[in-house]
Amino acid sequence: MSDNETSGSRQVEALFSNGRLTAIPRKTARREQLLVHLSETLFERDRSYTEREVNEALLTVHDDCSALRRYLVVAGLLVRPKDGSSYRRGR
Repeated sequence: MSDNETSGSRQVEALFSNGRLTAIPRKTARREQLLVHLSETLFERDRSYTEREVNEALLTVHDDCSALRRYLVVAGLLVRPKDGSSYRRGR
């Protein structure tokens, strides 16, 4: 693991208290680090998720699952078809 990855991991860890996200970062770069972390830890590659499953996974870390879901989709970390019928881990 590189120094940047270690530093990024520590910055993400600082956003949590007792396994729960204390706040969604306002700064874009910091929020991006969080979103990458969430996508990698909560969602498997090559698996489809219903919106309910995505919400349940996100609720394990923060109550505003709809905001986190929206940020993940906008960042391309979760992708969904136009009909919104399912979600998959992106990039």
